[in-house]
Amino acid sequence: MKKLKFILEFLSLVIFCSLIPLWNLLPLGNALKITFTILFSLVYICIIFRNGGEKSGNKKIRRLNRGVCIVRLSMFSIAAETLILTVFFVKKLQSGVINSIFAVVMPVVSVGILMFAGIIRIALNSRQIKIKHHILMICFWWFPIFNLFLVRKFYKIAGMEYIVESDRIELENARAESRVCRTKYPIILVHGIFFRDWQFFNYWGRIPAALIRNGADIYYGKQQSSSSVAKSAEEIRRTILKVINETGAEKVNIIAHSKGGLDSRYAISCLGMDKYVATLTTINTPHKGCDMVDYLLNKVPSSVVAFIAKRYNGIYSKLGDKNPDFMAGIHDLSAVHARSYDEQMPDSPLVSYRSVMTVMQSASSAGFPLNIGYRMIKKLNGENDGLVWDNSAVHGNHRLIRPVTRRGISHGDVIDLNRENINGFDVREFYVDMLVRLCREGY
Repeated sequence: MKKLKFILEFLSLVIFCSLIPLWNLLPLGNALKITFTILFSLVYICIIFRNGGEKSGNKKIRRLNRGVCIVRLSMFSIAAETLILTVFFVKKLQSGVINSIFAVVMPVVSVGILMFAGIIRIALNSRQIKIKHHILMICFWWFPIFNLFLVRKFYKIAGMEYIVESDRIELENARAESRVCRTKYPIILVHGIFFRDWQFFNYWGRIPAALIRNGADIYYGKQQSSSSVAKSAEEIRRTILKVINETGAEKVNIIAHSKGGLDSRYAISCLGMDKYVATLTTINTPHKGCDMVDYLLNKVPSSVVAFIAKRYNGIYSKLGDKNPDFMAGIHDLSAVHARSYDEQMPDSPLVSYRSVMTVMQSASSAGFPLNIGYRMIKKLNGENDGLVWDNSAVHGNHRLIRPVTRRGISHGDVIDLNRENINGFDVREFYVDMLVRLCREGY
């Protein structure tokens, strides 16, 4: 049915764009020509503004797919109109200069408008097209040939996004009643350094929504963006007790990213939270610290560090932190300082510890500042995710996820920070699987 609709739209579009050559070929009266012109003009308008009839998926996905379909129509039409116009001029079917001009202008303008409409739909509904591509499209839309390469880029990205998201929706609809992420204990997601649990920009990207749709009870650590491990741990302690009180659960499961893993370990080992925590899963957490931190603190002038710290603390105070401390957070990530963590924060026999680490394949796997961090840590320690080297993340039952493609999985990718679909790594399904395992193990 979809193919039939596409073929009908394509034929209608080709006829509309080729009306002038057709009027030279077909012996029709003026009344019929006017009637057919009005009819196919209305069809052309409908093609531009039609929403698409897919019943599955949300509105945003349907609009995205329609944009992809319109761009595909435009591409096929360009090829068809090129052939038709070639025949038109070779056979000298034109009658006069005006007709010849309109024979060229009409398909160029019509297909151009249609392609622009498709690109607008894609730009408004795609989450995978990067800002740089939007900027390039705005700047070079009117550059012939080059704009076609940009259109092709939009088309490929949006087409793959539609496939991924549609498959995702079908998968979640199929297991909606199973509630595969309904763990025995509620889940607390603990963020890393330099971020907060903002309402309008979730640190964990699309992950929480996917987990909730599959039955999970999700809460957030709500610690400040940057502070010492001890102070952040105290804030997490309060969150744990609050969740226990609200839900009536005996314990919680913690999934912590980056420095959040150290904060959670401290709360468990030093603040008596081991009796309330069933499992701690740390994601790309520097349990052995970051040698890059020590390297930079030795290289960067103290005045510059103090300037950055002052500006950071001022900004995050306005964003909601009560007492942000840039230097305390950085200091506790130091590899030298981290040497005492295992002794200072011994594992509790009451808690099941597990850890995950991902690595990048090259500096091009991520943008600034992770691309620079990757190069530095590669020289200092070896494989890393742009901020943490692989062995530093080992704690408890450990899993190392190597890249299956040249893309790799960065420190931000593993929490879906950029909401990017990565070939060979479905981050949402990765966390769903994580909770499924917890369920199977009785947590």
